[in-house]
Amino acid sequence: MRIDVVTLFPEFFTSPLSTSLLGKAIARNIASVHLTNPRDFTTDKHHRVDDEPYGGGVGMLMKPEPLFAAVESLPVLARREVILLTPQGDRLHQNLLKELATYDQLVLICGSYEGVDERVCQHLATREISLGDFVLTCGEIPAIALINGVVRLLPGTVGKTESLKLESFESGLLDYPQYTRPQNFRGWEVPEVLLSGNHAHIAAWREQQQRQRTSDRRPDLLDRDEL
Repeated sequence: MRIDVVTLFPEFFTSPLSTSLLGKAIARNIASVHLTNPRDFTTDKHHRVDDEPYGGGVGMLMKPEPLFAAVESLPVLARREVILLTPQGDRLHQNLLKELATYDQLVLICGSYEGVDERVCQHLATREISLGDFVLTCGEIPAIALINGVVRLLPGTVGKTESLKLESFESGLLDYPQYTRPQNFRGWEVPEVLLSGNHAHIAAWREQQQRQRTSDRRPDLLDRDEL
């Protein structure tokens, strides 16, 4: 998979793209990430990428010309999505990550300031995505989260692919409680059922715990179709 990131702050990605499983996946060419700075596509002597909004208002907007030019400079693979990271977008969830992992190319546009010119949303981006109902300082943060979530699903990134099927949200439920050694820590014991060796009982206990935890913490998931 090819991932292109249009960002005013390429240095933001240096550490996340070179560490842990993500760094290993990129080193093994499971995915490639390319950073493009829209400031390189400005035509004025000050290299301005923002301007005041028409109609007045607080803050500055990213101009359309550098963003269009930056995206249009990129190669176009057969199955491609151009994504604007914005609080107004569809909320990111596991099934969406699975869908995006099937693409040949993802182009991520990282917004800054008070946002971007609406013509970027209407005529350049093919999809808008948000991490949730909150505002961050820049689109680079959700871009890193999206890259991580997608690349870990690509074949070869995670050693034991079976583990991907046993995580939170895969069955529409949160994950069950898990324990490791020591059996007794400060008087807190591992549940007896996990020590029983009875795999049927363990599976039933885990499912019950998943449902209880989801009901307690995220009851909205029990009625959602997207997970």
